[in-house]
Amino acid sequence: MQKIRVFVVDDSAVMRRLLTDTLEADPELTVVATAPNGRIALAKLQTTVADVITMDVEMPEMDGLETVMQLRRSHPNLPVIMVSAVADAGAAVTLEALAHGASDYVTKPSGGIALAKEHFRTELIPKLKLFARLSEAKGRTDAFGQSKMPASGSFRPRAAPPEHLRAVPDGRRVGRVDIVALGISTGGPNALHVLIPALPKTLAVPVVLVQHMPPVFTARLAERLEKDSAVTVREAAAGDELRAGVVYIAPGNFHMTVGREGTKTRIGVNQAPPENSCRPAADVLFRSVAAVYGRATLAVVMTGMGKDGYRGCEAIKAVHGQVIVQDEATSVVWGMPGFVAKARLADDILPLDQLALEIVRRVAVGREAPNNGARV
Repeated sequence: MQKIRVFVVDDSAVMRRLLTDTLEADPELTVVATAPNGRIALAKLQTTVADVITMDVEMPEMDGLETVMQLRRSHPNLPVIMVSAVADAGAAVTLEALAHGASDYVTKPSGGIALAKEHFRTELIPKLKLFARLSEAKGRTDAFGQSKMPASGSFRPRAAPPEHLRAVPDGRRVGRVDIVALGISTGGPNALHVLIPALPKTLAVPVVLVQHMPPVFTARLAERLEKDSAVTVREAAAGDELRAGVVYIAPGNFHMTVGREGTKTRIGVNQAPPENSCRPAADVLFRSVAAVYGRATLAVVMTGMGKDGYRGCEAIKAVHGQVIVQDEATSVVWGMPGFVAKARLADDILPLDQLALEIVRRVAVGREAPNNGARV
């Protein structure tokens, strides 16, 4: 089997060596080239064949963002994983790079060499393998442009879901929705920039959201979404009272929960052990929402690696809440939504551009003045 060819771009000679040693230790990977900045990397790519690139954010001559923007013109399908410092500047540029075509990101670790290597083994290598495979599969298309990528599991959503799934919910059949709980991971920032700005200012319920991200990144994500959206978007803090028309993003490295305090519902945060190797974890949030809101819960599971959210959806369905998931075709990775769909926990399976309208439709059930879904 041919090894996955990795091109490492970083201005630090120490980091280039660390990454090279860590990646070369994996039998499926080989580092075919390195470069200290984007300008040299682009020049080397004219004669170097790579399957995936790791890209530093802050570099002299040409930084990671500018390199990604130029790379997308010459190599539109070559996966790029940003390797970013956990800092305001690094987080902001990384999110901008994702918006301009970077595939995903990992953070640079703190601590000694052993800890750094372990961090890259667990966080970076799975993403390198995933995006290399996705890129290869994307290239295998037939004459009609249909993907030849093998089915992920025995269940695949139908092109036209059954009528009982696609029908606008009926208040006699489903309960009123009083909260939307959303879980998302790989591919999330760009997907959220489609979903959240499509929600109306008059949305009658709060939205609580777990995006797998480290500290600082969640705050910057909230700021970017707020700028482009009619709803209010904020990084959640302990004690926040849930209000309609507000999206609360779980802070990086903290689980987020909801709980009753008299007549009010407030946000809680904690640093209990990770679940599904994640903190924040969608499962933690979903369980707390199910306990407080019961059948008035609408869960939305979107693109992401792994199966976080699956157990939480089981808890939501146990109290007769509703669950919708993003479809495979529009997901960067159909892991999280795929697990829920294959377990038959999803009431509907929808493409990304239809999720906001479906949320608005379901929230409208049982309310006197349903919103038509237009952004206001």
